[in-house]
Amino acid sequence: MTQQWQGRWTHWRQRVRQTLLHSLLHERAPHEHLARRVAVLAAVGTVTMPLYYLLWQFFFPQSYENLTLRLTGVGICVAGLFARRFSARWLSRYLLFALSYILPFFFTFMFVMNHASSIWSESLLIGLVVLFHFETKLACRAYLIGTGAACLAVIVQGEGGFLLKPEVLQQLPVHWFTIAALSVVKVGGKVLEQERLAGLAAGLGSVAHELRTPLTSVEANVRGMRRLLPQLAGQADDTAPLQEALSRIQFEVRHMQHMIDLFLLSASAVNRNLEPSQALSMLDMVNSVLRRYPFTGNSQRSSVTVDVRADFQFAGQDELCVVILLNLLRNALKSIHRAGKGRVRIIIDGARPVPRLLFIDTGCGIARNRLPLIFERFYSYPVHNGSGIGLALCRQIAHAWQARIRCVSREHAYAIFILEFPQPVPARFQPTS
Repeated sequence: MTQQWQGRWTHWRQRVRQTLLHSLLHERAPHEHLARRVAVLAAVGTVTMPLYYLLWQFFFPQSYENLTLRLTGVGICVAGLFARRFSARWLSRYLLFALSYILPFFFTFMFVMNHASSIWSESLLIGLVVLFHFETKLACRAYLIGTGAACLAVIVQGEGGFLLKPEVLQQLPVHWFTIAALSVVKVGGKVLEQERLAGLAAGLGSVAHELRTPLTSVEANVRGMRRLLPQLAGQADDTAPLQEALSRIQFEVRHMQHMIDLFLLSASAVNRNLEPSQALSMLDMVNSVLRRYPFTGNSQRSSVTVDVRADFQFAGQDELCVVILLNLLRNALKSIHRAGKGRVRIIIDGARPVPRLLFIDTGCGIARNRLPLIFERFYSYPVHNGSGIGLALCRQIAHAWQARIRCVSREHAYAIFILEFPQPVPARFQPTS
């Protein structure tokens, strides 16, 4: 009977998860999206670089060609075919170098060396369009680096005087207008995304209301059944399994309610003022979270210890601070649960020049290649281990408070989440009582 109840509860809980998170769990991390796009463009470059050499050299001969530059571009593109294996740091470095060389440098150099021919004028414009479909800051850096390097290369080739000819200079207004137009279009896309998130938050508010009603009903029925158990004790041989099942259902209800709150807060963060509005005590916040967290039992609670080296005040919002700490505590407990070993240690260290809070767990740790991804929205590992919104929200809140959150980890050994806070607390914030 107990197993049947637990099976039904697990099935219902999974259905709720799918209903609530379906549209988001199928999103990929931004790093994975970018790596896939880079790999596709690299494949295109690997094919077209040599193909167009043949085209412009033998079928429609141009006044200037450079096989060495093209082969260098092919080598860079071949490396990009493996972009999905790059860490986030190496992908960003590769992307800056590859974009700078292949788009503004190569096309600008060939445009000038071919004396501003119409073919290379159009090719350069297309290259700029492709370049500014990437993040604007990255594209601007690549544009400046690549164009500057191309001008230097032209001067080295003895064609520096042609850079000041009208055929070259008249292209600049066209290029700058193209860059400005693409930037405006991207801003419009971001506005649409903000509106989509706002609509998503409104829709989820209705979903959450519908979910809370059955959850509250389930919890009320569990309490009622627990009150009846003493009366059934004389009629049943052993009510312990039933007690255990009821405890588990009650815990899962609390967990689902917490997950709904967290998900709604993340989805509505676009419309929420995250700026600090009060001075908070870190010790008070940690104690509040430990009181509110739905521990599975005394053994799980005893696995968490708090080391207060020195309490400190920081500027924030108490509700949002609880969200950060709940996420870090939940992740740490899940880590030691997956590892089947370990403890959680919370260190409040306000004696340092930059006060900080540490969450240390000696569970399964995080792989080195996944560390740069854990704060990305909708990224979770293992894949079905939550919605991937918790740590992204933590970072968003921390940045709004001018604080820093980072992680140091060794796989199969430990993970340390570090929250560092600026000092002093602005005078306009009054400490909470």
